Amino acid sequence: MVARWLLIACLSVASVAQAQKAPFTVEALMQIQRISDPQLSPDGQRVAFVVQTIDLEKNARPRHIYVASLNGGTPRRLTWAGESNYRPRWSPDGRRIAFISDRSGTNQVWIMDADGQNPRQITDVPGGADGVLFSPDGQRLIFTTEVYPDCPNMACNQERLQREKDSPVKARIYERLLYRHWDHWRTARRRHLFVVNIDGTGLRDLTPGDLDVPPFSLGGPDDYAISPDGKEVCFVAKPDPNPATSTNTELFVVPIEGGEVVRLTQSLGADNSPAYSPDGTALAWRTQVRGGYESDRWRLAVMRRKPAEATRAATGPGVSTPGTPQPQTVAKITAPEGTIAEASSPPARWDPSTTIVLTEGLDRPVLEFIWAPDSQRIFFTVEDRGRRNIHLVSAVGGASRLVVTCSCSLGDMQISRDGKTLVYTQQSGSRPVEIYAASAAGGAPRPVTNLNQNILDRYHLSPYEEFRVEAPDRTPVYSFMIKPPNFDPSRRYPVLVLIHGGPQSAWTESWSYRWNAQVFAGAGYIVVMPNPRGSTGYGQRFTDEINADWGGKVYQDIMAVVDYVASLPYVDPDRMAAAGGSYGGYMVNWILGQTQRFKALVSHAGVFDLRSWAMETEELWFPIWDLRGMPWENPETYERWSPSNYIRNFSTPTLVIHGELDFRVPYGQALQLFTALQMRQVPSKLLIFPDEGHWVLKPQNSVLWYRTFLDWLNQWLRVPQG
Repeated sequence: MVARWLLIACLSVASVAQAQKAPFTVEALMQIQRISDPQLSPDGQRVAFVVQTIDLEKNARPRHIYVASLNGGTPRRLTWAGESNYRPRWSPDGRRIAFISDRSGTNQVWIMDADGQNPRQITDVPGGADGVLFSPDGQRLIFTTEVYPDCPNMACNQERLQREKDSPVKARIYERLLYRHWDHWRTARRRHLFVVNIDGTGLRDLTPGDLDVPPFSLGGPDDYAISPDGKEVCFVAKPDPNPATSTNTELFVVPIEGGEVVRLTQSLGADNSPAYSPDGTALAWRTQVRGGYESDRWRLAVMRRKPAEATRAATGPGVSTPGTPQPQTVAKITAPEGTIAEASSPPARWDPSTTIVLTEGLDRPVLEFIWAPDSQRIFFTVEDRGRRNIHLVSAVGGASRLVVTCSCSLGDMQISRDGKTLVYTQQSGSRPVEIYAASAAGGAPRPVTNLNQNILDRYHLSPYEEFRVEAPDRTPVYSFMIKPPNFDPSRRYPVLVLIHGGPQSAWTESWSYRWNAQVFAGAGYIVVMPNPRGSTGYGQRFTDEINADWGGKVYQDIMAVVDYVASLPYVDPDRMAAAGGSYGGYMVNWILGQTQRFKALVSHAGVFDLRSWAMETEELWFPIWDLRGMPWENPETYERWSPSNYIRNFSTPTLVIHGELDFRVPYGQALQLFTALQMRQVPSKLLIFPDEGHWVLKPQNSVLWYRTFLDWLNQWLRVPQG
């Protein structure tokens, strides 16, 4: 049982004379080893994890599995074959690791010994496999794959898939929404959960029917789990017949042997990330209250797992359980760094008649959680003013406790079976992800990995500095500032204002590969990252205030930040630029028609014409909620906030960037914007990636993105190079 938890401060990086270091560049960024998905071994002595590296010559991002000892030493690479090896999951006895690998040509489930020896392929499904989990007895695996819902077996799926590939006709026919998503067109296949014995026999579809399990949107860290007794699987599905307009995902359970499906939740909003308590008596998950709103606050809920409480579904998913969740007020207790955060008193007895929402009184979104081994407490992370720290709460309600904190972002929590060791990832704006371990007995956390130190030691990485301004309505607005290498307060520097997407998102103390502030600072800019209205981590009301007000308070907040920054003695107010992606691109487009304050702008994947965008984007619940309906239902809002209505005011030099595979903000938005700029004879440049979606991910494309971006700013802000 966990009795006491030390409130742990993050490790500080040893200071080195920054003047001797080189500016951080995109080339340096490409050298960083990218750590993800740490998995603690059952004995609590080792952690398996994934490392992605960048191969610029091959334009590839190979992933391989490593293992490290919590007692120190150099991590050891376990996989060598194939280009994509990921999702390591330990067998319950710790002797084997299941994982996903493409070494046989497509992603399939494999198992290897814990030292990487004797790899063997378990699945050979035509749609490829993903998301593997071991059953508690170690004899079965569950995984996901795409199948044709009407196919009775894998032979049928193989034949249908091959026929599609061989057909000279590539036309697509649709009769309903959602016909495309993010960067791919939907097919007739659906993602299902399967179970298979570890010898490859006994393959069985647990979720037959015309549903994706789990759904492709609104997914959590893991949207399915196996009960500790190994008898049932809890999974997330979206029962709504129109998935393009609904955020309503629900929890269901099915016997691991297959059979009748039981619906566990009934709510207007999304329910995801189910996790059984170690003793199997309870189920926790994340839940939203408001249907149709993907940015509603994520709450942490727990129900007593008792079969009699569930209503049996007569025809599969679609039947609700009786009753509604009963919220409990939870106080937020923040202990000073370096003090002891006492665990709560022994919990009261379970009341099996209610579902408890544990974080109703905590006005911050729950990002992830894990059960303590005693099944009495839950660790969870929240986003709070640009940081992500770890809290602890009793599973029957009460005050939550802040137990691990730093000016950084923590996540990927794992806890040893004896409750003595907590493993997690840590990152900040000046340091990429590494794995740490902390002891319940107290003391500082210790690094488990340190893969990037030799690279970081060679470059200047500036800390994030937080500052606060007041908006015109006196609302406090927080921002981060990053200063360039060898910063001299007696000089005047150009400024780059980065506007985040979402729009319900935030700049946080975390490392980024797509909008890395260190690269921009390394090029000689003071980088400013405001979190205006709509940002998360500042309370739900602050997040909600962007709804149907896309160019209103957000714009005022950003300009209040710009006014403050321009007044600083080390800032050149005549050399300021702004850039953003997605909603940040929308705001750049809005700025184009509202002010000539900036010398240059960069609009990446930005919405330009609200009406046409709403008619071609894919997740329609987003414009329906954020703009209060479709264009014919609320034309005034679309008219008011569409940047396309202010073309006559355009005069600022603008770089326009987009990917042709972007179905969230289709690239026609960029073409319209560029056409308008050219017709207005505004200096402008168009960069289109035919092989990228909403994000630029391919290594060589990423390098081109950064270079084109900085060349554009340097041209108009007169920043010398070399």
